[in-house]
Amino acid sequence: MKTEEHGRRSVVGQLSEGRELNIESATASYEGWMRSCTVIVSSDLRSKHEQMKESPFQFLRGTFYRWAQVWPSICAELCDAPKVLAVGDLHVNSFGTWRDAEGRLCWGVDDFDESYPLVYTNDIVRLAASLKIVIDAGSLSIRFKDGCGAILDGYLQSLHEGGCPIVLAEREQKLDKLGVDSFKPPSDFWGKLNRLPTVRHSLANDLKHALEKTLPDPKMEYKVVRRQAGLGSLGQKRFVAIARWQGGFIAREAKSMLPSACSWLNDQIGHRQSYYEEAISSAVRSPDPFQVIEGSWLIRRLSPDSNPIDIQSLPKHRDEHMLLHAMGSETANVHLGTKGQTTKILNDLQKRKSNWLRDAAARMARVVEKDWKHNRKS
Repeated sequence: MKTEEHGRRSVVGQLSEGRELNIESATASYEGWMRSCTVIVSSDLRSKHEQMKESPFQFLRGTFYRWAQVWPSICAELCDAPKVLAVGDLHVNSFGTWRDAEGRLCWGVDDFDESYPLVYTNDIVRLAASLKIVIDAGSLSIRFKDGCGAILDGYLQSLHEGGCPIVLAEREQKLDKLGVDSFKPPSDFWGKLNRLPTVRHSLANDLKHALEKTLPDPKMEYKVVRRQAGLGSLGQKRFVAIARWQGGFIAREAKSMLPSACSWLNDQIGHRQSYYEEAISSAVRSPDPFQVIEGSWLIRRLSPDSNPIDIQSLPKHRDEHMLLHAMGSETANVHLGTKGQTTKILNDLQKRKSNWLRDAAARMARVVEKDWKHNRKS
């Protein structure tokens, strides 16, 4: 532990002195820091490394720590922008659906694992950089310039209007506000969930309490399985409680929390995500009542209609401009949770050149691709 701690601190020291680390050193340092914060599932971490080699987009999703590390030098001209409680790890697949307290289908950012006080430009540039990467891979047909314009237009409109929760209601035709005709539910959702490996040992008291607190009846019978999901959070423990209740299955997932990678950069150690709860409660949205923090665990309801949306797998009949406009609008919904910054952000945006977003996103996308090629060879 002492060696690992020394290695981590020496990395932070190098960062403060302006000496850039390569991707291998950054990854080793970050994962050493992860182990000082929580228990890591090594097999999941190995799977994450393999998935990161598949494409630049997968690499982007799995390496927010690297983004946070290189951002200040690559986009120095954007680092004096107003700060907000940002999403952090924002990209085109950071959005999903959930049911609100009224049972309405809602859409928006569904992952705040890396939420942290950052300049507002960080989220917008990361979203646009992810767009550049998926366009280059042939997964979207919109022109990069037009996509960036859609993101900015949506962001500005939402700021001017004070934000608006994106509620899709019950009827599929209401999805046209996202530019799609339908969301395809995951195939065999409950079958796949029930086939996951069952946990045979007794659960830690805090985990057991966290899961049972969100079930309809804390005394009901349930089984617990291990689940591997996401990419950026692979390595963190995930458990799912599955039960039959009033004629069908219900499920609650518990994921161990980890501070944002920005805490790694700032040489901070913690055992939970400090800003997740604040981010979901302050954003302009109709929240998921089942998404709560219990101690060091993030609890959420799993169901076929509470899921992340993979933009590349959406129906061919889609209006990509409208979808990206909605992503920009939802980004503003999150940033509006930081009170008193709206006017400052609008004034800052007025000072920026018309191509500032395209330029910055293209630069960051090039850095991501360069790191991905280097990492793939290791």
